[in-house]
Amino acid sequence: MEQDNVLNKTKKSYYEPMHSTEHILNQTMVRMFNCDRSVRNHIEKKKSKCDYRFDRNLIPEEINTIENKVNDVISQHLSVTELMISRTEAQKRFNLSKLPDEAGDIIRIISIGDYDACPCIGVHVSNTSEIGKFKIISTDYAEGILRIRYKLEQ
Repeated sequence: MEQDNVLNKTKKSYYEPMHSTEHILNQTMVRMFNCDRSVRNHIEKKKSKCDYRFDRNLIPEEINTIENKVNDVISQHLSVTELMISRTEAQKRFNLSKLPDEAGDIIRIISIGDYDACPCIGVHVSNTSEIGKFKIISTDYAEGILRIRYKLEQ
């Protein structure tokens, strides 16, 4: 019960479809470019952005491939689930640096099918069928950071 209270106090209230898409985009970037997940993000209903430590801007073919891969994952109607594990176990399996200290000793892991799993305190859709179509609006690169801006279309 105490852990539920901590989780509810720390849970971020992003727009669920956009936040779940951020997880899919992050995993797509990791798989395509062997980079880390985003170092910063800003999740909103109309448009969102993710910043990655990177060495250049994307070329049009890469943007198209990212859009296709993210939309392919979305179209699979994957379940979005949560699993609570000990902080000790989570530290062995995940990077916890983005979690706030008040996340507690039990860490919430969000999984999107078998495509992605990571610690998270945000709200999510229950299935990728609730997301819509992913579209990259723009990208730019400056001082070691690649910024990807995106939106969702119904």
